[in-house]
Amino acid sequence: MDIVIRAAEPEEYDALGEITAQAYLQDGLLDFGESDEYLGELRDVAKRAAAADVLVAVEHDRVLGGVTFVPAGGPMADIARTGEAEIRMLAVTKEARGRGVGEALVRACVARARATDGCVRMVLSTQRTMHSAHRIYERLGFRRTPERDWNPIPHLDDITLLTYDLTL
Repeated sequence: MDIVIRAAEPEEYDALGEITAQAYLQDGLLDFGESDEYLGELRDVAKRAAAADVLVAVEHDRVLGGVTFVPAGGPMADIARTGEAEIRMLAVTKEARGRGVGEALVRACVARARATDGCVRMVLSTQRTMHSAHRIYERLGFRRTPERDWNPIPHLDDITLLTYDLTL
């Protein structure tokens, strides 16, 4: 596998934003399709990169996917507490799925968390239907933390996100 995981470069932001948006759209993860306001967040890689570490998986100069690594206390954190880093917006192109790209991105985040002073745990949120991602997390030692499950849109009952953590 000639896939390299590294920090996203500004000229890759648009491609990664579209990969992320399309992954969520094609997998039916957005309630309102193209009109979903979260779609704008998924496409705005520059905003994420200004507040967190955005990593890409690249093969022969082609972006295959990416993830946002939020160090403890970062403004992009959804659920991270003191001493925790968070993984957000993991996405891989449909063509590259099943090749270990998602797992490589998660492993890179775990390595960054282990290298972060004071970080003792990784956390993440995922949708119920993201079964392939769940398998990656569980294979890497993450465990379900149902007591931390949460709803980003409280007035919609069926949007509860599942949470996982990994003690470092």
